[in-house]
Amino acid sequence: MESMQLKTKLGSTIKMNIKITEDKRNDLFARNEIVAELESKTSPKKQEVSELISKKSGKSVDDIVVKKIAGRFGSERFIITANIYNSKEAKEKNEPKKKEKKGAGN
Repeated sequence: MESMQLKTKLGSTIKMNIKITEDKRNDLFARNEIVAELESKTSPKKQEVSELISKKSGKSVDDIVVKKIAGRFGSERFIITANIYNSKEAKEKNEPKKKEKKGAGN
């Protein structure tokens, strides 16, 4: 596992170990579908995981979509499922759009 340190918004540093266990290429959707194992003292947020994968893969954070963070109660290990797109355009084309909340414009 590769150890990385990440700064939080509050200025503290979190140490996380990440190891990509599966990397599958999907040419139809212009993306790599990865499964990674992460060790951390605290539950990671999707933004933090995106930054770690970005550092490891060399891709922009904008091209990464974290699908799932699965952990067990009391465990420091998390299984991450994510997609790394070739470009921002491919991501926008293939990812579902977020729905707007009703009454947001009123």
